Amino acid sequence: MQRFLADGSFLRVYLALALALLLTFGLALMGLALVDRVRIEQYREQLAEAPLQLLTWRVAALPAYERGGWLIQQSDVLDMRLSLREPEATGLGWFERRRIDRGQVLVKVHEEEGWRLYRRLPREERILEARLSGLNERQLRGLAQMLGDWLAEVDGDARRRRLESVTSDALPVRLSDLAPEGLDSHQLTRLRDGELVIRLMPGHWALTVHLAVPAADGSRQWLSIGPVSALEPTPISLLLLVLVIMLGVLAAIIYLIVRGVEARLARLELAAGRIASGRLDTRVKVDAGGFIGRVGMAFNAMAAQVQSLLRSQQEMIRAVSHELRTPVARIRFAMQMVEDMTDDPAVHRQLHGIDSDIEELDQLIDEILTYARLDSGIVNGAELERTQVDCRAVAERVIETLAPLHAHLRLALAPGPEVEVQADPRYLQRALQNLVANACRHAQSQVLVRLSLESRLVRLDIEDDGPGVPAGERQAIFKPFARLDDSRTRRSGGYGLGLSIVQKIMAWHGGSVVVDDSQELGGARFSLLLPRVTANKAKLPLKPA
Repeated sequence: MQRFLADGSFLRVYLALALALLLTFGLALMGLALVDRVRIEQYREQLAEAPLQLLTWRVAALPAYERGGWLIQQSDVLDMRLSLREPEATGLGWFERRRIDRGQVLVKVHEEEGWRLYRRLPREERILEARLSGLNERQLRGLAQMLGDWLAEVDGDARRRRLESVTSDALPVRLSDLAPEGLDSHQLTRLRDGELVIRLMPGHWALTVHLAVPAADGSRQWLSIGPVSALEPTPISLLLLVLVIMLGVLAAIIYLIVRGVEARLARLELAAGRIASGRLDTRVKVDAGGFIGRVGMAFNAMAAQVQSLLRSQQEMIRAVSHELRTPVARIRFAMQMVEDMTDDPAVHRQLHGIDSDIEELDQLIDEILTYARLDSGIVNGAELERTQVDCRAVAERVIETLAPLHAHLRLALAPGPEVEVQADPRYLQRALQNLVANACRHAQSQVLVRLSLESRLVRLDIEDDGPGVPAGERQAIFKPFARLDDSRTRRSGGYGLGLSIVQKIMAWHGGSVVVDDSQELGGARFSLLLPRVTANKAKLPLKPA
């Protein structure tokens, strides 16, 4: 961990997350700026739609020779510069001209030159351009008066159609036979005298323009333009939407980063589990750099080193065990020659003791070789022959084999159901025989073998009436060459490998061995636990659980 911190690997991850945060924050600011810009442009276009539509219709209705003078006159009244331009002379881009060709209003704002408004004349190619430095009351009054004069030119349905043509969402226009509500007496007097009245809406950033429009029959109608609202701040709902989008983008970025790290760590975890279960040839696929890639390479190097050390250890154990057989055989041969050369009873007693020691040494070599083969996953150089095994028949054979060697004990098989399991019969018998022999060495008078079926397990219990195994030593006894009491071990025999071999056999069968107290006999109870397999799988590779 300190190495990763030292070379900045974790720091790069934190920097990547910080960069993701900054990037998301920048995207959010850009999104808000873009939304505000679109809202402002849309507001300006909606606000300029009705006035420019009115101006273009008024210009289009004039003869060509009167247009220049009228535009100059209206430019002075409206405090803006009005002119007719050919499309090529406007300097607009292709997309901007396409918008104008579709009858839309184009608003361009320059910091130095102010506003420029464009709209094409009806049924003509020429474009009306309006240049103004900003919006003011003079423009509002002039446009309202122009609208009133334009409506006064017609009456009835024609007036209604003209009114509908210039009405928009941003600039509502109404024409009523009743005087506007909300005006005081002074404002009503001015309105009846033909003046234009501008009323600020209380509580709102908006204003309304009122104007009297005369009719052909001498009566008057009241024209109301507005309310014209100012551009409101960005709505809270829109800000929340942008915030949700920002958090979503941030969560997606962090998820992608964490997902990549998690997937690579999951491969490390899987490989570690396989190695812990005994598959030392497992390696991690290193597909990228970074600190996790270096962890993967270090992991592979560690696994290779562990595999090499274990292989060397197992090869050394097998080599030493095989090499011991030669001097043992020579000693036995020499002992037999000595035995043939003399008839002295004392010498024969000593030779008999030596023969017992040689037999014990030979058995120890066999145990070591068996343990080495099981520890490396190789049994007789081949795969296990898993077949359907009758556990009761195996237990009976074990009892028949060991009973003559322990005549002072009563070895019994408890009654019970027929129990079958998928296992290699040779090594299942070897495991059961080791446990029964171990029980015989420590029992006082009785050893009991019991078979039972559980929901997912086959259970083989070996119980005795000996001193039992202390609770604190129940894990240690399965270690190679483990001895709980040297004096008792010398009295009862054994090499400390029998239980280790049982544990290896159970592990390679996918089962386990446990030890606890015998409730019936009072001594120790060793239990072989094997999984129940219904399918008949012959010649399956011997693999650990």
